[in-house]
Amino acid sequence: MARDLAIDLGTANTLVYSRGRGIVLNEPSVIALNENTNEVLAMGEEAWQMIGRTPAYIVAVRPLRHGAITDFDVTQRMIRLLLERVGVSRFNRPRVVICVPSAITAVERRAVTEAARRAGAADARLIEQPLAAAIGSGLPINEPMGNLIVDVGGGTTETALISMGGVVALEAVRVGSFDIDTAIQNFIKAEYGVAIGERTAEQIKLTIGSAAPIDEELRAEVRGRHIASGLPEVIVVSPQEIRAAIDESVTAMIDCAVSCLSQAPAELAQDIIVQGINLVGGGSLLKGFDTRLSEETDVPVNIVPNALEAVVLGAGRCIESFESVRAMFMDDPSLRQRR
Repeated sequence: MARDLAIDLGTANTLVYSRGRGIVLNEPSVIALNENTNEVLAMGEEAWQMIGRTPAYIVAVRPLRHGAITDFDVTQRMIRLLLERVGVSRFNRPRVVICVPSAITAVERRAVTEAARRAGAADARLIEQPLAAAIGSGLPINEPMGNLIVDVGGGTTETALISMGGVVALEAVRVGSFDIDTAIQNFIKAEYGVAIGERTAEQIKLTIGSAAPIDEELRAEVRGRHIASGLPEVIVVSPQEIRAAIDESVTAMIDCAVSCLSQAPAELAQDIIVQGINLVGGGSLLKGFDTRLSEETDVPVNIVPNALEAVVLGAGRCIESFESVRAMFMDDPSLRQRR
């Protein structure tokens, strides 16, 4: 018998939750293709290791950018591989709940559900990531109480105010932790004339990146290729330089939260002052991000303990009690068209 699945189809990572088993897969959202034969060579962690290290005819592709599907065919193939890895076959077709950014369009919603169905799902339903994150964080979303959650992902930042099982206010921007990586790459290129790869930029972010000043700030050695000479070069960058380079992206994320907070009705705003803002998503783990958000909103900020898994855990709770939470799923455009 097919086990129902929940999938957090993220720009950076994809997680799969199996009903009754918990999280069964957590891999980078990357697929490696041979452009000459169109053959899939690798997926997930193995494909991520290939980024920037392969011949020209082998490309490591992220099917989602800024929370949106950029290549329908590649996304469908990746979802099929995901389902195969967790034991789905043509003889056991599960129901699937997929977490998607709240900002996606009707066309993008249709593309995700179609990709899942063609990949082997018997039925595919969508749930907004902030709502799933709130459920996975254990917030009392069904109470008449304000719960503010900020989900900073790889391609999007979403802030939702939730009460009585519904979204009261929502703000989303297509800016995420990948934009921070890109900003670091652009800064190193402009300031030092050195080209670095996506993985190196991510490592710099993790090592010395921050949204606000922190204790014991250390410089980091960066290895790259000098653009003018083409030769390898080592440079040293400071946390202050990186903080200035990524400030535009961080400010956009903070502004998203501030804008949503400003829409809160007075009674719910009082709840948020007491309960605080809840942070989830990999991007929220940037050093000093919680401190800066708290300073700019004058509201306490809590990083949810399972910040990286909150979204898929919330969707997992939905498939554990599928019928009772149907009202939380996004309307399926294809169903609306058939009516």
